[in-house]
Amino acid sequence: MTVNIYDDLNKLEATLRKTAEFAKVQQAIEDVKADEQASELFKSFRKIQLTLQEKQMQGEEISGEELEYAQKTAQLAQQNEKIMQMLQAEMGLSGLIEEVNRVLMKPVQELYETM
Repeated sequence: MTVNIYDDLNKLEATLRKTAEFAKVQQAIEDVKADEQASELFKSFRKIQLTLQEKQMQGEEISGEELEYAQKTAQLAQQNEKIMQMLQAEMGLSGLIEEVNRVLMKPVQELYETM
């Protein structure tokens, strides 16, 4: 019997898009996009975050100026209600995705438990 796991994964993706958690993230993103100040602030926050991650992965040193800018940008983002609502909604969706991952990994864990 041939099993095509990708059919099931595509169904799971479609189901994920119908969840309340996904809808909350989608709405929160629309709210941020509709607020020019929040949108620009989040873009700056995300850009510096990605830049620092890339430098870290490449073993490059992060300057004090970059770190200070990142901290200030993060503080401003945390003070913006729409950005915070978006990040909280994203955390809720991440929790759901983590649960899906736990369920998917259960058969593998069970194999190791037999050792």
